[in-house]
Amino acid sequence: MNPGFLQNERRGQAGERPCPVTELFATDNGVRVVESPVRVKILSLLRDRELSFHEIVSETGKAKSTVSAHLKFLLHEGIIGEKPDLADSRRKNFYIRSRHLGDLSSGINPVNAPYDTLSLDFMKNDDPYEFYRFMLHTIRISLISQGINIDPVLREAGFRVGNGIYDLVADPDVTKFLGNLGNFWSKHRLGRIQVDNLSPVTISVYDCFECGDLPITGRPACAFDSGMLDALFSRHFREEHMATELRCYAMGDDHCRFVIRPVNHGGAASFANPVSG
Repeated sequence: MNPGFLQNERRGQAGERPCPVTELFATDNGVRVVESPVRVKILSLLRDRELSFHEIVSETGKAKSTVSAHLKFLLHEGIIGEKPDLADSRRKNFYIRSRHLGDLSSGINPVNAPYDTLSLDFMKNDDPYEFYRFMLHTIRISLISQGINIDPVLREAGFRVGNGIYDLVADPDVTKFLGNLGNFWSKHRLGRIQVDNLSPVTISVYDCFECGDLPITGRPACAFDSGMLDALFSRHFREEHMATELRCYAMGDDHCRFVIRPVNHGGAASFANPVSG
């Protein structure tokens, strides 16, 4: 097992981003805002897996009465749910039942924001592609600079697009499927795909459309691409898969890299044949 591979993966998952001040969730009764640091902590724990009351108390380091009060609030707001523990019916497990929309944190000052460069490129060649690229990146940079993270929404949008284009690239042979993906990415100027590994499927994307000109923030920025890959590989393997971004231009790398694995492997996913570097 390659230690560098694991280090990069943790970097891609955690993102080394500041702890959000406010979380936004879509519930059955509308959007709910969570501002309490303790509630944000509880939700960050539940995002990984279901937890019992005692596990939440242990992980947060807060008093039982404090945790109980916060859980009651989150249950009342419809953000989390509870159900009996299959191993012990006397206990209940808590889980997130709402959709995470994003979060707000302290603003980030983008480094080398590309407004002028993209604008100049557009004016030089009158390419509609460059205009939309400039427009989308300007919106994204504006959100980043205000500390607004909409990655969950972007990932969901990418998932919808991935489902929509699957039939255009589908092939039962994974090698041909990856070749079709590479051709599609190149044709639509989304970037240049390089296949690094087949087990687990690991691809690198150069000249990435989504993040190639974003400022360096120290965390992955390709939520839309990740959502597309989630859908495409879930459809191909007929089993839910998830793309984890290990490298990204927004992290200071010279390419983006994704590893795609079955969701049911969770944190214990196999690292057979890791990609070096």
